[in-house]
Amino acid sequence: QVQLVESGGGLVQAGGSRRLSCAASGSIFSILAMGWYRQAPGKQRELVARISSGGDTNYVDSVKGRFTISTDNAKSTVYLQMNSLKPEDTAAYYCNARVLTYRGQNETYWGQGTQVTVSS
Repeated sequence: QVQLVESGGGLVQAGGSRRLSCAASGSIFSILAMGWYRQAPGKQRELVARISSGGDTNYVDSVKGRFTISTDNAKSTVYLQMNSLKPEDTAAYYCNARVLTYRGQNETYWGQGTQVTVSS
């Protein structure tokens, strides 16, 4: 089993910054990719940013130039640095990890979500 524990959500004013963290633990042989998704009320969950084990990244257009995804491989942790936050960034943010387990299986896991609220 794999656990993803997120932290860093909260209330921030428009124009401010916030950093989300997600630590993975459990039966992980290797992490193939990690990412952040978000879901606002009444909207579908969308990919915000993703980073592969090789360091390749991709972002949704709306956050390009404002958000940065990074990892600390030694800590099996992924970060999302969010700058110049806008009210439309308000959502529950979910960590996602695709891992190869010790059983040799490619599995996907989700965190419990952390709320980010941007006030105008």
